[in-house]
Amino acid sequence: MQRVIVRLAAIPATNRTAVAMVATVSLTSALLNWGFSLIFSGLLVRRLAEREDLRVDYRAASAAAYLGLGGSWALGLSSSAAQLQANPESLTDSLLDITGVIPFSQTIFTWQSLTLAAAVIVTCIAVAYVTAPRGESVRTAADLGIDPSDPVEEDRPRTRPGEWLEYSPLLTFVVVALVGGWAVQEFTSQNPIVAISALNTYNLLVLTLGMLLHWRPRRFVAAVAKAVPATGGVLIQFPFYAGIAAIMTEATNSSGDSLSHYLASMFTGTGSAGLFPITMGVYSVVLGFLIPSGGGKWVIEAPYVMQAANDLHVNLGWTVQIYNAAEALPNLVNPFWMLPLLGVLKLKARDIIGYTFLYLVALLPVVLGLLTLLSLTLPYTPPVQP
Repeated sequence: MQRVIVRLAAIPATNRTAVAMVATVSLTSALLNWGFSLIFSGLLVRRLAEREDLRVDYRAASAAAYLGLGGSWALGLSSSAAQLQANPESLTDSLLDITGVIPFSQTIFTWQSLTLAAAVIVTCIAVAYVTAPRGESVRTAADLGIDPSDPVEEDRPRTRPGEWLEYSPLLTFVVVALVGGWAVQEFTSQNPIVAISALNTYNLLVLTLGMLLHWRPRRFVAAVAKAVPATGGVLIQFPFYAGIAAIMTEATNSSGDSLSHYLASMFTGTGSAGLFPITMGVYSVVLGFLIPSGGGKWVIEAPYVMQAANDLHVNLGWTVQIYNAAEALPNLVNPFWMLPLLGVLKLKARDIIGYTFLYLVALLPVVLGLLTLLSLTLPYTPPVQP
């Protein structure tokens, strides 16, 4: 992967094309996995900063590296909401009754969702190119006092048989062979879209790919250990959402109504399926500023949002995508999800948030407008129970 990054970094001839390329890589790779996009793009910026023949604005390029998490990731395979809705085992019984099972074919793989993703990508790349500093305004990593080179890490000497095994690719071969054989059977025995939508399948394939690329088990374990501190807040945060969701859907008043019922009434109060997408989109954007969940708070919002969609006869799969697209936008100015990238780039949020705010301003009308227009092309289908 390092060789791939180095080759990509050698392509751009100007600062503007370099920033636009980082944006392209970040946005497209985020459709596969948001975590991969964040770190891969950050390392690409560091390699660009090492080029002596090119003055790359380190701040603008770093902001472009964050675009996957602020623009396209929730419309891709690692979408929390789409993954949860495609897996009945991951849903509470109360939520399953409201939404049913919604496969990827009705969320991220619809032509409407792909059109929205393409519009987000094109808009961001255009903004990245236009807003990249020129001339004396360019601030390189050296100008900021940052050394973008990687520290040299050497493997420890192997003195025992167990340590030899840790540094041998033998275990990697065994794991990859077992998972590979299972994956072939899994994808050939059913619809590939159904197979990849399974949370366990997706996580196992990404985990195995990580182990394969690190080659030696010891290096893989060390890389995971280094990554955990930057994501500690995320690991702690998500389990709380499950508890909040239970309170919202199962705790009722004397009339037997839950909090989710009253919130659903707020959305149905619009009285129009045509106004629902824009209302819900704005709501998700505002809530995203307050709770930077990366999609995890879907289990909290889904009960009342999806109930409102049922009442107004709005397509349930598109309702998931409305949440996905709108909820991702506040990430552009919320420093919570920037932390892993900032750690890689040795920057602070204030160094890039001016640029990311420009992307937010550009994306808001595009995303909210398309969410409303494209909803008119999708019919309502009642919830399908497993």
